[in-house]
Amino acid sequence: MSMKKTDLEKHLAKKLDGKLKSGAIPQRFGQGAKAVSAKAEVKSKDTAPKLVQLSCKLPADLAQRLRDRAVTVDGGVNAILTQAAAQWLESTAVGEGKTGGKQGQV
Repeated sequence: MSMKKTDLEKHLAKKLDGKLKSGAIPQRFGQGAKAVSAKAEVKSKDTAPKLVQLSCKLPADLAQRLRDRAVTVDGGVNAILTQAAAQWLESTAVGEGKTGGKQGQV
């Protein structure tokens, strides 16, 4: 006795469904998903500090001098500006302590 075409299709669909259900769940979706997220958290803690984009306008000659100096410094322009800003903030914090926090006010 032969099967009708629709019966064959149903049989093939059931066979495919059974294979899909019995197949192993990939680690990225199963229990291994927690381990991957834990690894990502550890990796994010070990990376460099978060950088924030900051834009400013500088005179052309100063910008060119900055680019020229950045070629010789590890970290480039970002490293130079970070160091300069940190030094400036430290120097103004010392100055504020002496004047009672009224530096720059008229």
